[in-house]
Amino acid sequence: MAVASPPFTGFRPEAIQFLADLAANNDRAWFQPRKAEYERLLKEPLEAFVAAVGERLEARGVPILADPAKSPFRIYRDVRFSKDKSPYKTNLGAGFPWIEDRPAPARRGRQVDAGAGSGAEGRRAAGGYFHFQPGEMFIGGGMYHVEKPLIDAWRRAIVDRNEEVHEAIDDPGFLAFFGPVNGHEQLRRVPPGYPPDHPDELLLRFKDVVFGRRLSDAEALSPRLPDLVAEGFEAAVPVFRFLARLSG
Repeated sequence: MAVASPPFTGFRPEAIQFLADLAANNDRAWFQPRKAEYERLLKEPLEAFVAAVGERLEARGVPILADPAKSPFRIYRDVRFSKDKSPYKTNLGAGFPWIEDRPAPARRGRQVDAGAGSGAEGRRAAGGYFHFQPGEMFIGGGMYHVEKPLIDAWRRAIVDRNEEVHEAIDDPGFLAFFGPVNGHEQLRRVPPGYPPDHPDELLLRFKDVVFGRRLSDAEALSPRLPDLVAEGFEAAVPVFRFLARLSG
């Protein structure tokens, strides 16, 4: 039987300080004696936050999955292929995959794909994201570090279905909340096979498609944070929906 998450009452200022201290002491000798503090200040509030976001998304009819067991990313870094062997991340993160037009992943016995949980941090499909780090608090989404077939579908849509692209990314509610979409990484020039003088040449150069809104510390620490996140994800529905259907 699933255990209900406690009510979300907000992250405490000590949570920000814990991550700042972790950044300065990123090793097991410092973290292990403080693991219970990490769970009290960060892990448990994050799970409660995700559950609260899920309740609000469901009430708004937004088809995004928020699972307290699988949306949060692990604090432990995968250092197998990294020169940086620091064992811990210095931020909290949670992924919220878009699940319209496909069955919601099982909550037990199966890893959630498309951007939720510790096993799917590539966030390749459309979904939302929450980031909590000293000096870098934000919510956002899109499709991050995507594989070539998906970014090719984005570029073909810009050329072949330009009006449809702009209907999504220029939605007034989306722009009011997040501003324009961006590319986390961009090519220096339009890739071969696409018109270099296209009016949307910047969009053609994107290597992924993301958007975000920075949060003040006051917003990130507020008990109303789940309402703000749900409001943002609802505003981004036209973009989530368009991006998700690129891979359909």
